Amino acid sequence: MIPDRLAFIDLETTGANLAEDRITEIGIVEVDGDTVTRWNTLVNPQRSIPEFIQHMTGISNEMVADAPTFDEIAAELGQRLQGRLFIAHNARFDYGFVRHAFQRLGQRFQADVLCTVKLSRRLFPAHYKHNLDSLIERHGLVVAGRHRALADAELIWQFWQTVGREVDAGRIGEAVQHQLQRPSLPPQLPPDCLDDLPEAPGVYVFYGENDAPLYVGKSLNLRQRVLSHFAAGTRDARERRIAQEIRRLDWQETVGELGALLLESRWVKQHQPVHNRQPRRVAELCAWQLEEVAPGDFRPRLVTGAEADPGHNSALYGLFATRREATLALRKISEAHQLCPAIVGLENTSQPGRPCLSFQLHQCKGACVGRESISIHSARLMSALARLKIATWPYPGPVGIVERNAFLDREAVHLVDAWRHLGTARSESELAELLQAPADAPFDLDTYKLLKAQLAKRGNTVRTFTRP
Repeated sequence: MIPDRLAFIDLETTGANLAEDRITEIGIVEVDGDTVTRWNTLVNPQRSIPEFIQHMTGISNEMVADAPTFDEIAAELGQRLQGRLFIAHNARFDYGFVRHAFQRLGQRFQADVLCTVKLSRRLFPAHYKHNLDSLIERHGLVVAGRHRALADAELIWQFWQTVGREVDAGRIGEAVQHQLQRPSLPPQLPPDCLDDLPEAPGVYVFYGENDAPLYVGKSLNLRQRVLSHFAAGTRDARERRIAQEIRRLDWQETVGELGALLLESRWVKQHQPVHNRQPRRVAELCAWQLEEVAPGDFRPRLVTGAEADPGHNSALYGLFATRREATLALRKISEAHQLCPAIVGLENTSQPGRPCLSFQLHQCKGACVGRESISIHSARLMSALARLKIATWPYPGPVGIVERNAFLDREAVHLVDAWRHLGTARSESELAELLQAPADAPFDLDTYKLLKAQLAKRGNTVRTFTRP
């Protein structure tokens, strides 16, 4: 059954961060049967509106300077929304901002929430895009303005009316009830702790007693993935332990999968959660570097830290957590390819020209005693090490890997240099700040593998930069 009292709502804000950004405008279309009431107000966010947001919404700092603050309109807003179904496009965004604004005043706000993005996907599954611009084009909605709160709330109301005309009432009721079902949560979690959790890509953290990190995970649908941890009848022992131990959760949205992978890798190392497979702590990566000690005579030398310089060093092979691990890897390669352990530095002979132990055991082709030329041995060494070669950074400087999300109509730029992730920007101003900041991100093996795989894919949009 569809509720009778509806509130179609849209917000404009200073940004997308619930903790840092604030509401700048609220527009509501209240529907009670045949009675429709509209309400709209600018809100003084008590902080500066970023320039790109001003350009997108048309709401300037001057426009909100004399507008009421949220605490001055909170009582009226609460009365208007009380008992109504909260309907918005990408509703978790709008609901989250309203809920957090009330929380900052020490007040609790809760409502049943209906997302028209999810509604459109369920009722019109043949279509790929469900952002507001796509609905305008597909359903012939009448546009009075875009990126202003009341105008966008009117568009959501128009879409609802269109759905009522185009779709069977039973299907609409089923789709609405599907969204309004409350999830089953562990009893120690507050029932509204997932109210703000979006159906968007991102990374989440579960915390236990004393705020000890339990688990870090990622997903293209945060809400769906987090709820899956608490699904009834799960047989996974780790999931059952997490459900028993969890006391709170936190998350951060990303634009897409690459952003989630990069953030998850960083958070796992940062939080060291007890239920994740722990990455080894590496004090300083080391690698083998081929050096030409004489014409045609190449020998491996172990290098570490700044001397290794992964990404810029074109003669680097393998990245290892310890010298022992590096030596073991070289020894296995030497044995598999019958390389001379004396030539590669794994064995000392009594004097130059004396055979190594492997030659005496017929496991070396004799470079140590001149049976094999040094140039041929060097060529075989290079071939044997080839699969461990660290890719040289293919650009002259930093680049931005552009990641887009058509569903959410969002875009991010991951700034990368020499396989190091320098940060992620969602605006040109944020990107400019990253480019001006010191490029002091350490080389990380997991990040290297992620970025190398990403840049090998077709269809990447890559922006090249020069530092100021």
